[in-house]
Amino acid sequence: MGLKGKIIVTLEVKCGGHSIYDIFHTNTHHLPNIGPSRIKHFEIHEGEIGKIGSVVSWRYYEDGKEMFAKTVIEAIDPQKKSITWKVIDGNLLELYNSFTVITSCEHWTTITLVYEKKIEDTPEPLALLDYFIGMTKDVEGHLLKK
Repeated sequence: MGLKGKIIVTLEVKCGGHSIYDIFHTNTHHLPNIGPSRIKHFEIHEGEIGKIGSVVSWRYYEDGKEMFAKTVIEAIDPQKKSITWKVIDGNLLELYNSFTVITSCEHWTTITLVYEKKIEDTPEPLALLDYFIGMTKDVEGHLLKK
């Protein structure tokens, strides 16, 4: 069994993938207001919202525990409405040598977690996958209220 892994989930959203992409891409700073039970804080350290190379930190709740992640936006594809976030600091790097989150919001919303475990016994990041599913549903609920 290898140490590298990839988990992909695809969700149908009633508000349309372009709306979800807009929140994740240009209105990311609104996520703590949209899903306060999931995201406590979002802060830009370098660059601008939605720009490649921007460094942001997140304080979020996973399985009821407060977690921290600092990420850099590695790639943005406006055609596929996708954003690639690479974790560069935080709790995830205690368990994983590398961790990347890719969101794609063409017709459906797809969340891809790409990671390399530090040791074989490290669990698959299913709690984090559940977190992203919940956050996507929170964003969808917010958009449908408008």
